[in-house]
Amino acid sequence: MAELLNVEHVRRTFPRGGGEELLVLDDVNLNLKEGEIVGLLGRSGSGKSTLLRLIAGLSRPQGGSLTYMGQPIQGPVQGVAMVFQSFALFPWLTVLENVQLGLEALNLPPREMRERALAAIDLIGLDGYESAYPRELSGGMRQRVGFARAVVVHPNILLMDEPFSALDVLTAENLRTDLIELWGNGKLPLKAVILVTHNIEEAVLMCDRVLLFSSNPGRVASEIKIDLPQPRERTSTQFEDYVDRIYVEMTARRVERMREQQKSGNAGIEMPLTHVSPNQIAGLIEALAAPPYDGKADLPDIAYEQELEVDELFPVAEAMQLLRLADVEGGDIKLTHMGKRFADGELNERKEIFARALIDRVPLAAHVKKVLDERKSHSAPKTRFLDELEDHMPEDAAEEALKAIVSWARFAELFSYDDDAALFSLENPT
Repeated sequence: MAELLNVEHVRRTFPRGGGEELLVLDDVNLNLKEGEIVGLLGRSGSGKSTLLRLIAGLSRPQGGSLTYMGQPIQGPVQGVAMVFQSFALFPWLTVLENVQLGLEALNLPPREMRERALAAIDLIGLDGYESAYPRELSGGMRQRVGFARAVVVHPNILLMDEPFSALDVLTAENLRTDLIELWGNGKLPLKAVILVTHNIEEAVLMCDRVLLFSSNPGRVASEIKIDLPQPRERTSTQFEDYVDRIYVEMTARRVERMREQQKSGNAGIEMPLTHVSPNQIAGLIEALAAPPYDGKADLPDIAYEQELEVDELFPVAEAMQLLRLADVEGGDIKLTHMGKRFADGELNERKEIFARALIDRVPLAAHVKKVLDERKSHSAPKTRFLDELEDHMPEDAAEEALKAIVSWARFAELFSYDDDAALFSLENPT
């Protein structure tokens, strides 16, 4: 198969305040051959969409190289089209006019433009809606217009940036199925596809290869070849095995790093924290404690049952691991002794368990509590801790860490925070 795209050692940064730079992508390598659908799978913030923009020529890297059909990518690439998460349609144009927009840069005769636009509309399942305006269409139909506008130019490569995530479950499934069928039958005027997603089942369902991205900065952590014929059965053992494998690989590194920090005693206030509400933690604990799980579940099963995607499930599972309310290993999540006590306990006992876990397991929470205990006023401004955190992490990560411990400490009644005054204290603000 001919190689269409080659990405080598790509590095991308964004400027930050104080002359610093935020490293978003580091040493990213990717190749794309004719006939492939390649998935980029990872949590939000791992640089997947940034990489798509580099491939499309909409921005430039600070290091490495990108070549399309042997030529360096130095600007917008003819032969590469993109479908976005948002529908990005012009509301004052009809379906036909929106689709024709994709052809205007090609300077085609009006008649040919119309014929190609009508053919793309028919192909994507919107025949009869040519004169409709976006406001008259459902979300799924609007996204079909976005697909038609992309494929009407007959691109060699179609870039899809989470194209199904804004749709309801049934609409997304219908559109995915239609696209896979068109691709399998050779009806799409494309040579290859790159799909950005954070939906593991979607990646296994659609892709020939999946690149798993780690975060901060974004890197390709591993590649998994999906060796299954199309159409794929979600209920087959082989399909479920691939889903399990990806769950294992996406959780293993992060959880192991957390364990090593805690075992070595090197975990300090600079430990990254993701805000998830105590209600989400309690909800997942209760779901795990109830039949049929009785304290232990496969992550894919609990994700399906609770209708959770990667960006929703993983942060909650990691918070439970951090607080020693659950163990995450091998694609499974299992309640610890304290997790089971939490599930069985009344509200006050749950608060006590949570408070002890914060002091014992979350260095930033213990640090804030210690400072408040030692001060005569038993209070401290937010800037006292924010400045300290920013010596170790970016500003947005520091804000996220403080947001997490504020939420958790309020539930545990460990300390309080007055957002108006930006003040931490041991007393409830009144």
